Amino acid sequence: MIQEQLQGLTSGSLRKVHHIALNVKDMEASKHFYGNVLGLHQLTGEEVPSTLVKLVAENKVCNFKTPDGVILDLFAEPDLSPPASDPEQQFTRANHLSFDIAPQLFDDAVRTLKELQIPVANDVVTRLTGRGFYIYDPDGFMVEIRCDPFE
Repeated sequence: MIQEQLQGLTSGSLRKVHHIALNVKDMEASKHFYGNVLGLHQLTGEEVPSTLVKLVAENKVCNFKTPDGVILDLFAEPDLSPPASDPEQQFTRANHLSFDIAPQLFDDAVRTLKELQIPVANDVVTRLTGRGFYIYDPDGFMVEIRCDPFE
């Protein structure tokens, strides 16, 4: 008997990324990084999803909204440690989180992040698809700031 191959979801079934969840060792350091360094909007008060109000009040979860509306959830995991002390040795299946920036703001953003002495994973990389600058968040997770090529 020939087994029929199962089909996946039809193209267009998924509408958008709902949220991204990251485990973080130091909630305050991560709030500072994503809120103050990267300038993401932290959800507060009525903005916090009702299902997370208690966890946010207990400082176990923090939510940020990216410029395109995707929610970034940070979950406090104080005992978190990557298997390797070398942050270049990837320790999850996720490779990095990438944020887009206008090409005319890219160089200033790189300069600002360097001045803040944010750990750098890769200096500016130029490709046909644009330019990228890779840094580490407080837990060693790689974050890319990228822009399209100038037209």
